[in-house]
Amino acid sequence: MKDISTTSYRSSRNAAYPKKRPSPSGISKHHKTPPLGPPPVTRRTPYSAKAALLQQRQRQAQIAALRRQGIFLEEEYREDIRFYMHEMERYTMSSSQSMDQQPEIRWHMRPCLVDFLVEIHFTFRLRPETLYLTLNIVDRYVSRRIVYIKHYQLVGCAALWIAAKFEDAKERVPTVQELAQICRDTYDESAFIQMEGHVLQTIQWTLGHPTAEAWLRLMCCEPSVEEERVQHVARFLMEITLFHREFIKYPPSSIALGALTLALFLCGKPRRIFEETEECLEIVDYLDNRLAKHVNDLSETLVKKYSYAFYSKAATFVVQYYLQGGRFVRQSFIPLPMTPTRPSISGASTPTSVTTSVSDLSDDFPLTPTSPSSFSPDAFSSSFLPEDDKENLPTTFEPIINKQRTEAPPDHFLPHDFVVFGRPALHHLNGSPRMTAVS
Repeated sequence: MKDISTTSYRSSRNAAYPKKRPSPSGISKHHKTPPLGPPPVTRRTPYSAKAALLQQRQRQAQIAALRRQGIFLEEEYREDIRFYMHEMERYTMSSSQSMDQQPEIRWHMRPCLVDFLVEIHFTFRLRPETLYLTLNIVDRYVSRRIVYIKHYQLVGCAALWIAAKFEDAKERVPTVQELAQICRDTYDESAFIQMEGHVLQTIQWTLGHPTAEAWLRLMCCEPSVEEERVQHVARFLMEITLFHREFIKYPPSSIALGALTLALFLCGKPRRIFEETEECLEIVDYLDNRLAKHVNDLSETLVKKYSYAFYSKAATFVVQYYLQGGRFVRQSFIPLPMTPTRPSISGASTPTSVTTSVSDLSDDFPLTPTSPSSFSPDAFSSSFLPEDDKENLPTTFEPIINKQRTEAPPDHFLPHDFVVFGRPALHHLNGSPRMTAVS
C-alpha cells in the first residue's frame, strides 16, 4: 500500500510544476534554430527617428549644394586627404630664421609687397588660393636665395605669375606684358621669364602647397557648413596673417583653424573647443593683440576688399568690434584625465660637434643666386661689402605700380564671379561655369 503522504506530495508537486508539452514539430523550444534573415531592428521613438531623418536630409542637401558649386566631399578618402595635406604643408614650409639673414630686405618691407600683391590679385580676379600660394613661393625663395631690394618686386610678380598658372584658369592668368605695365616697365619682359625659371629651380618645382584657404574650405564643410559671414570674417583674418613675420612659422592648417576660431567668437557662434590646439590659440592671441593695438594700421587695400557686401562687410565688422574695445576671451573647460608620464631628465640634450663645417649650415644660410643676363652684375657684389657699407645701403622699399592699370573697380562691381541669380555663392572654383557679374 502506497504511503498517503508520498502520494499527496507528488500530486501537489505536479500541480505546481506541470509537465512541458512536446512541440508539434518534435523540437524542443530550448533547441529551436534561430530564424534566418537580418537581425531585428531596434525600434526608435518617433521623436528620435524624425530628428535623425531630418539631420540626414540636411547633410545631403548641404553636400548637393556644394557639388553644384564644384566642391566634392569624398567621405571615404577624407582621412587620407587630411594626412597627405599635413605632410605636404610640413614639406613646403619656409624658414623665418633664414629670411632674417637677408642683407637688404627687412621685415618692415614685407607689408608693402603683400599689399601690392593683394591689389594685383584683386584686380585680375584670381582665386583665393593663388594669393596664399604666391606668398608661400616668395617666402620659400627668400629662405634660400639672397634677394635685393631692386629685385624684391620682381620676385613677387614672378611668384604671382607661377601661382596663377598653377591655380587659375588660363584666361585669368596675367600676361608678361600686363605685369610689365603694372610695374611701369621697371623690368623688361625677359626679366619676368628669367626670374620665373630661377624661382622654379630654387623651390625644386614643388608647387603642391595646401594653402590656408584650402584648409578653411575643408573645415567649413565638415562636420557642418559654416555660415557665410563666419567664412568671410575668417578669410579676412587669414589674409592679415600674410603681412606679419610672427605667423610664418605656423603651418597653414593652424592658421586656418586660428582664424576660424576667432571668427566664430566674433560672430557669436559656438566654437570647436576640442579641435583647438595650442598653436591655434597662439595664433588667435597674436591676431587679437594686433587688432586690438594696431587696428588703424591695417592695409587699406585689404580693408577695402573685404568691405564689399559680397564679403558680408567682414572688414567693417571686425574693425568696429576692436575699435569698441572688444577682445577675445578663452573658454576654459575641464581637461580629460591623462596617463601620467615619467619626468624626463633635465639638461639632457644631444651633444653638438665642436668643429662644424660650412656644409652643415648650408640649409640655414641663403645661397647667392646666379645673376640672369638682364640683371645688373653689380647687384650681387654688395653682399661682399664690409658691415659698415651694408648699413649705408638703402632700406626703403616701395613697389612701383601703374595705378591706371590697376584702377579700383566701382562699388557695384564685384571682384570675382560671385553673383548667381542675385545671391552670392559660398565657394567659387575654376571648374564651375562662368557667371557674369550682375550690377
